[in-house]
Amino acid sequence: MELYLHNIVPRFLAEHLEKSQIFNVAGPFREATYSGLTEGIDKDVVIYFTVAEGGHLVMMRSMFSGVSGLRAHQTRMDVIGNNIANVNTVGFKSGRVTFQEVFSQTLKGAGAPDTTTGRGGTNPMQVGLGIDVGTIDTITTRGSLQRTDNPTDLSIEGDGFFIVKGGSSSTYMFTRAGNFGIDRLGNLVTGSGMNVYGWQSYTRLADGSYKFDTESPVEPINLFSDAVNKNKKMLAARATTSAVLAGNLDASTPIYTSGAASGLGSGASGTADSFQFTVPLTVYDSLGNDYKLSVNFRKTSAVGGSGGTTAWEWQVAAASGISLATASGSIEFNTKGQVVLGPELTPSIVITPASGIGTEDINVKLDFSNLTMYAADNSVKPTNVDGYPPGELVTFNVGSDGMITGVYSNGQQQPLGLVALAGFENPAGLQKVGENLYITTNNSGEFTRGVKAGSDGTGMLNPGTLEMSNVDLSKEFTDMIVTQRGFQANSRIITTSDEMLQELVNLKR
Repeated sequence: MELYLHNIVPRFLAEHLEKSQIFNVAGPFREATYSGLTEGIDKDVVIYFTVAEGGHLVMMRSMFSGVSGLRAHQTRMDVIGNNIANVNTVGFKSGRVTFQEVFSQTLKGAGAPDTTTGRGGTNPMQVGLGIDVGTIDTITTRGSLQRTDNPTDLSIEGDGFFIVKGGSSSTYMFTRAGNFGIDRLGNLVTGSGMNVYGWQSYTRLADGSYKFDTESPVEPINLFSDAVNKNKKMLAARATTSAVLAGNLDASTPIYTSGAASGLGSGASGTADSFQFTVPLTVYDSLGNDYKLSVNFRKTSAVGGSGGTTAWEWQVAAASGISLATASGSIEFNTKGQVVLGPELTPSIVITPASGIGTEDINVKLDFSNLTMYAADNSVKPTNVDGYPPGELVTFNVGSDGMITGVYSNGQQQPLGLVALAGFENPAGLQKVGENLYITTNNSGEFTRGVKAGSDGTGMLNPGTLEMSNVDLSKEFTDMIVTQRGFQANSRIITTSDEMLQELVNLKR
């Protein structure tokens, strides 16, 4: 094996050895004797050499082990310093360094036991050649929460990442930092201006709830407008289509017999008003104009005994300029005060506004099925009227499922969007790219689609809070002390090895 002196050999010793001199060494670590040294150096001086990578002759493996230890501990200190620097960074995930030995040089292989001679086996003889950084892991445990009461601040209670993107030509990125805001165009954005992604298309179910199309691709969330809902800063008016009246009609009300039904609701006679109970009702047309109506009730007959009933007449009255169609009828109650079921309990009326308003007729279905008749005060009132005037967006709130709900000046609420989350099989495999952002890698799992918070293994959202850094200062300071001591110990290896080399130099008197 051709071995040459490495630069670690003292300069004056190297000057006495020509680089072309070749020494045949039987093993990787042997006593090498050589001649040819001049200028007072004794011949047949015994020097210990080791074989390093590339075949160069190296004195003192321990020095290089010490150097590798210094480098590895410096890397660990770098990670600790970064952890401590980000102790107050929103959504930051701390790092951890682990070490591993590089490899070992085998001086002598293992020997098998000899059953014939009875000689025992021997273990291999190896010398380690230093240390290297094994892993730098991202610790994905959840950080503590900080309450902010800011409606756009979100934290995730469990696994998952928010989906963000810098523009249509950019790539999807992911973050745990939910310190979002709204720009002047209504986009929900991160602190660096990246769009937060989710869904905006939804359908209204029969029970009044909303369902978003979470199977469709995610899109940037805008609270002011989108392609489906158009201008979300203004909530369009909704014409009234149904009105439910509930409550009690006083059974002790005297029966009204004079004037017949034709005078019902005119209010012209004080005597007539004493038999009448009036319920105010407001309805809206498709433009949001409101119309004040009155639903008047009068008791017209009462028959006691088995199978007896009590009849009440109702009639809707409106202001001048408004015409009503089929705006009167009757309902009956049995002797126990319960309304007698029948089609007359759900009549429909047609309200025709004045021609100069420019709107269509209002078809309203009344519902009297929730009325009762007991000897108690009259308490009938509208409990569910579905029409409303237009309204302007006043504020919004975010639910634990990620739904952003707008609150309008007319008291109505409407969804503005649904925040999407991304889940990964191996979150620790994501790659940090700065600004609290991550991108996917081959070991994290691919991002295929967004999911609703609380589904597919993701956590629910906690509005008005932020997830703080998961850095544990007590642990970091302890690791810092251990790392410092490890660095010092490796530096002692180098200085001690240097002293040993100095002793070698001193062989020349």
